[in-house]
Amino acid sequence: MCYNISYLTKKKLEYAKRFGGSVDIEDLEKVLDEFYKKTGPTYFASGFDHPDVPVITDDEPKKIQLFSWGLIPFWVKDVKQAVEISNKTINARGEEMFEKPSFRNSAKGKRCLIIVDGFFEFHWESNNSYPFYICLKNGAPMAVAGLWDTWNNIHEGIQRNTFSIVTTSANPLMHYIHNQPKASQGSRMPVILPEESSSEWIRSGNDQEEVIKRIKKLLTPLDDDLLETYTVPKLKGKNGVGNSPKAIEKFDYPELR
Repeated sequence: MCYNISYLTKKKLEYAKRFGGSVDIEDLEKVLDEFYKKTGPTYFASGFDHPDVPVITDDEPKKIQLFSWGLIPFWVKDVKQAVEISNKTINARGEEMFEKPSFRNSAKGKRCLIIVDGFFEFHWESNNSYPFYICLKNGAPMAVAGLWDTWNNIHEGIQRNTFSIVTTSANPLMHYIHNQPKASQGSRMPVILPEESSSEWIRSGNDQEEVIKRIKKLLTPLDDDLLETYTVPKLKGKNGVGNSPKAIEKFDYPELR
């Protein structure tokens, strides 16, 4: 699965290089400046904290927006239900998203690109877990496949734009890293979209069957050779580095050699 990410840790130029061909550069820089002033770079964030993350949606493909992680479907009735469901929609299994009630409406017509720099997974060895950081070997930001929705609570005056990360079966490298013993449905990884496939993910169409067929073709794991992976310090707990630059720095565990 994918529950932990890093984002906006690179210079603005890197995001302009990756997304400048599809979004308005001035708007991109404005959003980044506003977010940097608000929280600064995010080296480590958990989906269960529901952070605001940069996304590009299918209805506004020229604009970068900040959406909350943990999809809340439009049909949710109240705040209690919204909190409960957002903790269950951090990820959406690509194979099931067109059938699951929480995701099917978004899968058919509300897809987005989630802009991250990398993500974390835990490798298990002798009943101990070791965090790995996964990023693109060329150092570019990632465009991860996502679903989004807007939830309006008229009684409370609340409007929330939220998203979920779409996952697929793991490639061999991620299968080795994400060896969670309790993972009953096998190792997973986010759908990382190459630059040539990003626009396809958020491209709409009038023929619903054609759209579904096209989107399903994109639900494939990224090639091992395009990824860089390495162990990082403990992220959580008493000795965890948390949201600090150390979260994405290489750290050696002698017992894993």
